[in-house]
Amino acid sequence: MRADIMEKIVSLSDGERIPELQQYLSSLTDDQLTTVVTNSALKGKDIGAMVKSIFKGNHVPLSLSHEGASRRLLLYQHCIPLCESGDLQTEVASDIIGLLMLETHNLPGPSLAQLASLFVDAIKLGKMGSGKSLELFPTVLTALAATEALSYGKGELSGEEYKKQLINSLCSSRWDPQCVIHLTTMFRDVPLAPEELQFLVEKVLRMFLKLDLQEIPPLVYQLLLLAAKGCKKQVLEGIISYFKEQDLRQKEEQKDGETMDVEVQSIPQDQLRHVEGTAILHIVFAVRLDQELGREFLKSVKEFSHPYLCPFSIALLLSVARIQRYEEQLFDFLKGTITKGFKDEHLQQGSKFLQDLLPQRCSLAQMILDTVKNSVFGWDHVTQGLVQLGFILMDAFGPKAGPFGKTATEGANATAKTPTQQACRLGGHILLEGFKMHEPIRGEILEQVLNRLVTKTASPVTHFIDLLSDIVVSAPMILLESSSKVTETFDHLSYLPLATVQGLLKAVQPLLKVSMSMKDALILVLRKAMFSSQLDGRKSAVTGFLLLLKNFRVLGSMASSQASQAISSSQVQVDVHSRYNSAANEAFCLEILSSLRRCLGQQADVRLMLYEGFHDVLRRNSQLASSIMQTLLSQVRRYYEPEQDLLPPVKLELCIGAQGDQVFLQEPLAHLLSCTVHCLLWYQGMRRSARPNAGGSDNDDDDEEEGGFQDELQSILESITRRMIKCELEDFELDKSAEFSLSSVGVKNSIYAVLVMGVYEVLIEYNFTKANYSKSLFEELLELFSRYNKLSEILKEKSGKGKSSKSPRSLLSMGFVSTLLTALFRDSAQSREEALLVLRSSGDFLRYAVNVALQKITQLEETGHTDGPDGQNTDKTFHHLCDITSVLMWRYTNIPCAVEDAGKKEKRCSVSLLCLEGLLRIFSTGQQRYPARVAQLLSAIGGTHTNCSHSQCVTPRGLL
Repeated sequence: MRADIMEKIVSLSDGERIPELQQYLSSLTDDQLTTVVTNSALKGKDIGAMVKSIFKGNHVPLSLSHEGASRRLLLYQHCIPLCESGDLQTEVASDIIGLLMLETHNLPGPSLAQLASLFVDAIKLGKMGSGKSLELFPTVLTALAATEALSYGKGELSGEEYKKQLINSLCSSRWDPQCVIHLTTMFRDVPLAPEELQFLVEKVLRMFLKLDLQEIPPLVYQLLLLAAKGCKKQVLEGIISYFKEQDLRQKEEQKDGETMDVEVQSIPQDQLRHVEGTAILHIVFAVRLDQELGREFLKSVKEFSHPYLCPFSIALLLSVARIQRYEEQLFDFLKGTITKGFKDEHLQQGSKFLQDLLPQRCSLAQMILDTVKNSVFGWDHVTQGLVQLGFILMDAFGPKAGPFGKTATEGANATAKTPTQQACRLGGHILLEGFKMHEPIRGEILEQVLNRLVTKTASPVTHFIDLLSDIVVSAPMILLESSSKVTETFDHLSYLPLATVQGLLKAVQPLLKVSMSMKDALILVLRKAMFSSQLDGRKSAVTGFLLLLKNFRVLGSMASSQASQAISSSQVQVDVHSRYNSAANEAFCLEILSSLRRCLGQQADVRLMLYEGFHDVLRRNSQLASSIMQTLLSQVRRYYEPEQDLLPPVKLELCIGAQGDQVFLQEPLAHLLSCTVHCLLWYQGMRRSARPNAGGSDNDDDDEEEGGFQDELQSILESITRRMIKCELEDFELDKSAEFSLSSVGVKNSIYAVLVMGVYEVLIEYNFTKANYSKSLFEELLELFSRYNKLSEILKEKSGKGKSSKSPRSLLSMGFVSTLLTALFRDSAQSREEALLVLRSSGDFLRYAVNVALQKITQLEETGHTDGPDGQNTDKTFHHLCDITSVLMWRYTNIPCAVEDAGKKEKRCSVSLLCLEGLLRIFSTGQQRYPARVAQLLSAIGGTHTNCSHSQCVTPRGLL
């Protein structure tokens, strides 16, 4: 029966028998008509023809047929819930809605009002399941707005006003979370006034919190499309605020979980990050297409206050920055915001008033690092921006060359104190974390770092070297995958500044142990550099070879824990001391030593590097001792006068060279003797400590074999000491009448004076160490000092007015300075008192000792290291600094200045004032170089030195 009705309606319509069709439709009840439509829709058969036929049969002038209008409205009222029921096929529902949309403009105003109310009520009651029929709602509202007048309550409203009332009612009501996306999509096609749009956007943004996380990205997408109508800033800020709140909530839950030792997680972290990443992609896509949205985004960025910045918004900024037209502005904003954040933190940390006045805010640097951490969840669109930001910060805020191209070296222990230093350090952290987390960008990061080391020869690159070192230490095996890039950089070593070469080789040293190809490539480059026409190239070769000698240990050498510098590569799990490697290392190291011996005939600067490096090599690779000591002995013989009756005992004329009228230093003799002395003392100490455990004839044979160079060196040093005491200034062609001008004679005399002073200092340290607190030997030591002091005074006097009277850099080691000061000022042992009284009786010697300490501290503050043995060893240098601090503070507080001033005859700076100046320098150095160990340094002030014989130190005799 129902099938017959449907067939008849369709056949009458197809035959254009419209009057009969109207009459037949009038004969049907509403239930019959809706039943036929439902059955036809469920079968999906001829529903389109059926709906068209019904519309055709009721298409009469509205004034003539109220029955036709009500029948059309009935069809709408029935089809809309039918399409939302979910019982129909998607194609069928789409066909029905499409046909209804075509006829909507033919509905009278009251019908449109009823239809619109139907939609509003269905939305309020949550009956818009699939949201398919919502496609019809914009058409209804548009037609309604065009209506001239509609009854509303007891009066009338225009169609436009009626539409506004409906939208207000709809946005003020409760929305079913399931239909939020459908409604947002629907409103894109509804003409909205600005205030209506704002009201709608606020409603949608409030609904974010009621939706499941997975529904957020499509809603963001629809909301961005809706923003084409306006309220762009509101949309962007609302999205950012939502994700910022989710981040904070997730972080709090994570913190609570760690505290309570239970898992408290309403939002899985990985799910949140993936949703954030998708939302960022939607926003970037919208900004690419809509330039107005991009301009509004830039405007919002510039107005961003700190509360709007969060890991999500930073990731969004970095993603949008990949669009070329926004790149420069966004990175400038980020750069400026970062420095401003550090400046604000700096001011707040330095003011208790600001700390109490302003709330504690999350660090911007931490937000950026959180962004890096979050980017591991597939945020490929963010990683490129992170790399760019990291290098922008390091390039813009890295150390700058000072006057004359010099710059203070920031050691590894120096902390970033200024906002610009902190920004540079942040850039390094971004790149380091990015390197560890993201494989695709590793090659680019490494390549850019190495390129900057090669190309930035006119400015300091210590920050890039530190970054490379951190990368090697944290991910050495990963870096080996890009080892070819490192070996390519080796080809430029001869042309790089020496400081860059030293830093680069030190940074990659752990890789050399696990990559034979990299080590071979470096050796080949260093051998070529050894014959470079450039002085810096040859110095680079010496630097590289010394580094290799220190780190490729020969079997039987001391453990690395006893060496002067520990290898910072805990992640390199390779046994580099296996039998094969040790045998290969021995031949390898001896070959390098053979190459280095050629340097002993080159310029003074090259020889000086060799002398300063041999001691560290010896400590790290003690099995090379015999070769190194023999090398030093043969070099000392060249400048030693073996005839015992001749003065002076050293051949100074061989230490200088001349070219035309230019005179220059050829052999840094004092440094040669200093290196020889320190290597000999260390070797003797090592042999003494090993002898109690040694046994058998093999060790006796070794002693016999190696005793030759020890005995000869000792006899040479004793002979030099004895004869240097006898020497007068005239023996060195120096006296009070000697000139020290810029002429060739003056330059020669200046070189002689500095060499002789250096020799005296080396002998002072050697003889103090060998004296074992013997009074007679200390008297000889004081004789050495008196001659040193006399020459020093002449050099100061002859330096001329207006010229610097700064003394040459002392050759005393910092460890010896610490020992000497402790002996002079704090050692109250009865057995040593008589011998130490000899040294304490000389005010000049006391001042000299404190002056040298002051010089060493100043060098440490400026460069982060000192000359001499262990000068590059941070821990040992800090230990010596603590000892010196203790001694200087004790001396300053226990010897009254009045007593010292009363006995002072000449106008010189008192020892107390020198101690005070030293303490000020120490505290400055501690803050600059050892920020994390300042408390330990301060605790050394009241410490009791181990050399004291009582728990409470008494003032040693001779100091008052």
